[in-house]
Amino acid sequence: MRDTRRTRVVLAGLLLAGLALITFDAHGARPGEPRPLGKLRSLGQAVLGPVERGADSGVRAIGSVFHGFGRSSADQQRIAQLNAQVAALRNQLESGTQDHHRAQQLDRLLRLTALGGLKTVPARLVALSPEQDGTWSATIDAGRRDGIAENQTVLDGDGLVGRTTDVGPHSATVLLAADPASTVGVRLAGSGTIGTATGQNPHTLRVEFLDPQLQVKPGAVVVTLGSAGDAPFVPGVPIGTVRQVVATPGALTRTVLVTPYVDATSVDTVAVVVQPPRTDPRDAMVPAVAPDAPRP
Repeated sequence: MRDTRRTRVVLAGLLLAGLALITFDAHGARPGEPRPLGKLRSLGQAVLGPVERGADSGVRAIGSVFHGFGRSSADQQRIAQLNAQVAALRNQLESGTQDHHRAQQLDRLLRLTALGGLKTVPARLVALSPEQDGTWSATIDAGRRDGIAENQTVLDGDGLVGRTTDVGPHSATVLLAADPASTVGVRLAGSGTIGTATGQNPHTLRVEFLDPQLQVKPGAVVVTLGSAGDAPFVPGVPIGTVRQVVATPGALTRTVLVTPYVDATSVDTVAVVVQPPRTDPRDAMVPAVAPDAPRP
C-alpha cells in the first residue's frame, strides 16, 4: 500500500472508531448490567468457539497419535532386543549346563578306567533304540577307524553299558546290558561267587548265582567276571547292586534282581575298551560304599 495522505486519514478514522467502541462498551452500561457489545461478543464466541476448540482438539489428537506411534515403535524394538538377550542367555545357560554335566561324566569315566588299568576310546551315544526289533541297542560315533572292533566292552563313568556288535568305519552298534538277549558272566564283589546276568529292562538285571545256598543281602555289588580272552567283557567292571533276592525253593541256583549302575535311557558319554588290563583289577573299580550301606 502506498503511503499517501488518503491512506493515513482512513487509518486514523478506523483507530478512532475502535477507541470509541471500546469506551462505549466499558462505560455505557450500569454496574451489573451486560455491556452493550456483550451480545455481539457472545455471538462471535458461539460461532467461532467450537471451530477453535475443534481445531485445537484435532491438532492435539494428531500430535498424540504421532507421539504414541513413535513410542510404540521404540517399545517394540526394545522388547525385541530384550527377547533376543533372554534367548541368548537361556542358550548359554543350557549349553553351560550340558558342558558341565558332560565334564562330570568324563571325569568319572577317566577315574574308572584308570582304576581298572583300561585303555579305551571315548565316544558319544548318538542314537538309542529301545526295544527296536526286540532289542535294546545304541549307536556311538566311533568305529573301526578309531580302533574299535566287535565284541568289546563298553562302559561309562558308572559301570557297564554293554558290548559292541556291528562296527562301521565311523560308528558302531552297542548291545546294551539291559537287553534280554544280553548275557554277562558276573561275580559277587568280595566273595567271588560267580553267576550270569541277563537283561530284563533298563532298570533290572536278573542274576543266577551258581551257589543255591548263597547268602546275599540287598546292596551287594555285582561286577563282570570277564570273558575268555577278555572279549566281549573285561573283568571287574561294576554292573549294579542286589535289589531283591528271589525265592526259588528247590532251584539249583540263587536268583537275585540287580539294579544296574547305568541307566540305559540316559547314557551320553561312553568308552570302548580297546585293550584289556594286564591283570585282573578285582574290586578296584567298585564304587565306594557308604558306612551305613549293606555289604555283601
